[in-house]
Amino acid sequence: MTQAADPIVRNVDARHRYEILVEEVSAGFTAYRDRDGQRVFFHTEVDDAFAGRGLASVLVEQALSHVRSTGKRIVPVCPYVAKFLKKHEEFADITDPVTPEILQWLETALAR
Repeated sequence: MTQAADPIVRNVDARHRYEILVEEVSAGFTAYRDRDGQRVFFHTEVDDAFAGRGLASVLVEQALSHVRSTGKRIVPVCPYVAKFLKKHEEFADITDPVTPEILQWLETALAR
């Protein structure tokens, strides 16, 4: 019996998202838009075919680690990212609150 390959997370900047691949198949993504020095995460999803494997957690943890390495800050508009951050305080130092101003900006950015 062969062991499944570890999932791979990659930033696809042109599509404003991090994707998680399982054996070279896209299993999910977390989407963002950049605002000044912030990366605003607004949606995360994992395909039903890959549910129950903890892939969303792997995806978000690696995405947030990448954000840290770039010097940006995190704004968790996405409910999953916000929930993840409550359990992972190691990212608290780079997390900014979701404000009405950010929500308005995001709405405008996504409408383009």
